[in-house]
Amino acid sequence: MILHPDELHDGQAGTEDGFHYSVAYVDPARIQAVLGGRALPFIEGGISDDPRLYRAVHNLLGDLGQEFGELEYEDAIYDLAVALEEVSGQAENSRRRFDYASAELARLYIASHLQDHINLDTLEKITGRDRYKISRDFRALYGTSPYRYLVMRRLEMARIMLAHGEPPASVAIASSFSDQSHFNRHFKKTYGQTPSQWLRTLQADNPVSNASTPDS
Repeated sequence: MILHPDELHDGQAGTEDGFHYSVAYVDPARIQAVLGGRALPFIEGGISDDPRLYRAVHNLLGDLGQEFGELEYEDAIYDLAVALEEVSGQAENSRRRFDYASAELARLYIASHLQDHINLDTLEKITGRDRYKISRDFRALYGTSPYRYLVMRRLEMARIMLAHGEPPASVAIASSFSDQSHFNRHFKKTYGQTPSQWLRTLQADNPVSNASTPDS
């Protein structure tokens, strides 16, 4: 089962019986490093029983008790990218290339300026490419819009701060949301929980944690 970039989900079981699963989180930029400018592959419906994809995912998950070596991880990412492209049908149906260099420059700029005000005018200036072409290519190559990519990186930063005991109100400002309400809204839309609910879940999974859980 594959959850694509920008696809909302709550991660909850469908019944009270719950479920167990192994999961690998892969930055779409890693896939793009292999594809080099072709559109990000998508699996229709998000579910596949294709043995090529099964083998690639199995190799990526590996032995969950062992840490990947750098070369081993890069090999696994390569196999996954190729399998995704083949199973999605894009390898046969479309070889259209986008301006990967400009999109990657925009992505790296966003990732390194999370606390700045960034808009399409900013990205146009730093890439020298038309803002709407950058927006189109970014979606095709990374599976999400520049704005959503920025929000997701800010939320990742916010979760780290929350896990280290920072209060949600302070986290909201530090991660460049306009206020705590704005932060809570994006957090719940993305993760299916408020920051305080997420912290309680985190502490339940890690009972030795001493992180505080201020109300959001």
